Order: sequence, then C-alpha cells, then structure tokens
Amino acid sequence: MTGVYESTYQAARSVAATVESHFAHHVSTAARNGVSDLAEHPRAYYIEAIIDAAFWASLRKEEGRSPRISIAFLPPDQVDSALLFGNRLKLTPLVLTKLAPGIERPGVHLGVWYDENGLYIWGTTIKLPNFCFVLDVSEPGLLVIKHRRMSGFGKYSNVAVLKGDQVKVVDESCVHHADCPPILKALLDLSALIDHSVNVLIQLAVSMRAHHQGGILLVVPKGSDDWKRSIIQPMQYPVSPPFTGLANLVWEEGVERSESIWQSMLNREVDNLAGLTAIDGATIINDQHELIAFGAKISIAETSTRLESVALIEPVVGGEADTVHPGKIGGTRHLSAAQFVHDQHDAIALVASQDGVFTIFSWSPSAQTVQAHRIDTLLL
Repeated sequence: MTGVYESTYQAARSVAATVESHFAHHVSTAARNGVSDLAEHPRAYYIEAIIDAAFWASLRKEEGRSPRISIAFLPPDQVDSALLFGNRLKLTPLVLTKLAPGIERPGVHLGVWYDENGLYIWGTTIKLPNFCFVLDVSEPGLLVIKHRRMSGFGKYSNVAVLKGDQVKVVDESCVHHADCPPILKALLDLSALIDHSVNVLIQLAVSMRAHHQGGILLVVPKGSDDWKRSIIQPMQYPVSPPFTGLANLVWEEGVERSESIWQSMLNREVDNLAGLTAIDGATIINDQHELIAFGAKISIAETSTRLESVALIEPVVGGEADTVHPGKIGGTRHLSAAQFVHDQHDAIALVASQDGVFTIFSWSPSAQTVQAHRIDTLLL
C-alpha cells in the first residue's frame, strides 16, 4: 500500500493523522522507558483504511444482525497461540461482515497486518502487545479507537470515538487540571499503571452503563457517617454488616492480578454490585469498596442550600468547561447526585443515564464548586 488512501468515509481521513501521532508518541515513550512487548504504531494511511472498511461494514447486516467487530493492528508472529487463517483475506466491508458473527465475543480480536499489496486479515487473537491499535465496531456507525492498558486488565483506554460525521478525540491534558478526580485520571493517563482500587471504579462504571437501567453509585469515606445527613432515614435497603465481596478481592494480598481466574471473580463481583444501581435510589459504597446500602433516597442536608450550578466538562479536544444548572445535564438522578456532592465534599457520585450518558460528580476545592465530568466517550 502506498502512503495515500482514498477513503469514502470522510471522518476517517480527518482523524487518521491525529491517531497516528497519539500511538507514535506513546510507543516511543514506552520504548525509552524500557517497556517490552510493544506494538508497532500504525501509519495514518493504514488507520484511514481500517476505519473506512470498519465504518461501511458497521452499516451492513448479516442474517439480520449488525456486526460487532474488534480489529487489532499487529503481525501474527507477535502473539502466542494466534488462530491463523489458511488464506490471507482482504480487508473489505464485505469480508468483515461475513466474519463478524464468529468474532463478536468480548476479548476476541481480528488480526490485521500489511504486505506489498496492502492490508490483510490473518486470523484472530485474544492477546495483544502493549499500545496495540484496536478499533471496535460497537454499533452501526459507531467506532471506538483504543488500546490495552499497561496494567494488562480492565477497560481499554479510548483514544477517539467516531459516530457518523462526529469525531471526538480524547484530551489527555485534562489530567493536569486542578482537582481532576482519580477515576478520570486513570481513564485519561493512558500510559500509566493504574491503582487497582481506581481500576475497579472504572469497571463499576462500565458495568453500570451496560445494564441500560440508569443508576447512581455514591462513594463515601470509610469510617465517616457524615454522608447520612444527605440520605433520607431510615434507609430502605441498608446492608449490615457492609458486604465485602468486592473489597476482599480488590485488597487481597499476594494475588497475581493478571490471572484470568482472579479477573473472572472480580468481574462477577463488579456486576453483582453494579446491578444494584438499577434499583430506584442510590447505591452506596465506601472508598474501600464495601457495600453499605442500595435504593437510598438522597435529600438536601439540613445545613445546606440548594445547588444552582456545576462546572460541566467533557474530556475531549475542544470540550471547554461550561457552568450550567445541574438540571441541564440530566434528570432527577443528576440533580440529586450533584446535590449530594455539594453537601458531602469528600464523596464522589457516578451517574449513568438510560441513554448511555455517564457523569462523575466531584467537589473542586480550588473552584469551590461541584464539577461534572461527562465520561461516556471514555467508557465505550
């Protein structure tokens, strides 16, 4: 393939150079820091070609179903136990659509590489090198460019999201903003090893969003009861003693967190807890991941005032902070969660809407206001 690719999906060309620069920067930085098993960063024309083929495949259907595909850019000899096809297949929307039903399970990636004739599909893999370019076809017209985390497990790091003609590129510089909450730093600091406790909050956010029921998760300090002033008493569904199933796994010492058995157990506990957020009211855990209550009703603390504004921020390029009334972000869930953080500065609130919008509410000491980070772009 030459250095020029003529895509028919215009968003592919508009984002390709930016994505190439992102991967080139992180791969070279990781190499200088002695990181092993690094992927080769893709050139812009390969990125453009992969996006173009994936987009048009996403609009097709095979036996009435839209394809869900994960494409990884790497040579077959860089991973162990790869499933190799007997013939190299050309990367086209038709081929992707035909293969999609057999590779749509989570964790299965369609391997793509290049030769003198251009890009080709060589097989599938469940293992990826560090900073490997991955493109997920999530739904018709919705593509997510991402790579695996350095910690080796958990939510992949999103780089860019393309939906139709709309392109959102993740803005990593948001980690340097004052009072950026730890969960957002973990989602944005794409080259860093993530604290396992924070990684679990990311997994909880993904699971909350996945059940499509909407919900609130409040995270409060362990050993403090101040948060109870903002909850209608008595609580309908308290948990006594606090449930420690998730906490025991997170804080277990001497465990190898790269082991699939431990990760499977963690995923079950995460889904168990996140499922409770679908119940009307808020689910409450402490910062040690112990479950305290669910279905809790939030109220304004007696010594507080009604919240009138929050700083709304989306961590994407061009996503400038805006001061808005919390009612403009969402419905009752967002209003009550923002009020809770306004009254309880040492707590955070994770809020999922039924339509997939996801917001983190936290207190900003420097700005003396509640900040609302909209992070659904990072959770896809």
